[in-house]
Amino acid sequence: MKTVFVTVGTTSFDELIESITSPETVQALTARGYERLVLQVGRGSLVPAADSCPDVTLEAYRFKDSIAEDIEQADLVISHAGAGSCLESLGAGKSLLVVVNDKLMNNHQLEMARQLHMDSHLLYCTCRYDFPSLHFIKVRMI
Repeated sequence: MKTVFVTVGTTSFDELIESITSPETVQALTARGYERLVLQVGRGSLVPAADSCPDVTLEAYRFKDSIAEDIEQADLVISHAGAGSCLESLGAGKSLLVVVNDKLMNNHQLEMARQLHMDSHLLYCTCRYDFPSLHFIKVRMI
């Protein structure tokens, strides 16, 4: 089953969880053949119910001791721009889309995502721009 794993790390990033579970985004994912969505929601206030996205199999949890198995099972990882999450996903050889939390002050996430993108390791965006339609995901990532 073609799977997307979404991680926010130990932070709260409800905007990413809301964006990935929106009908428009779920439609874009299913159009690309994804059938399963696994969400690691961290400290956020939003934990979507399994039946909240009827077109995909949805699993959501706050934390695990390790997300390595979820990364390994994923065909695509969508992550906040935390260094640990990015490096673990890239180290596993996974296609990685980083969603920068542009509401953070002194946004170091943007700097890291931009540099890793310039080095051809990942694609990045914010929740406000480009994300919902996923039109920018290149064929090589799918």
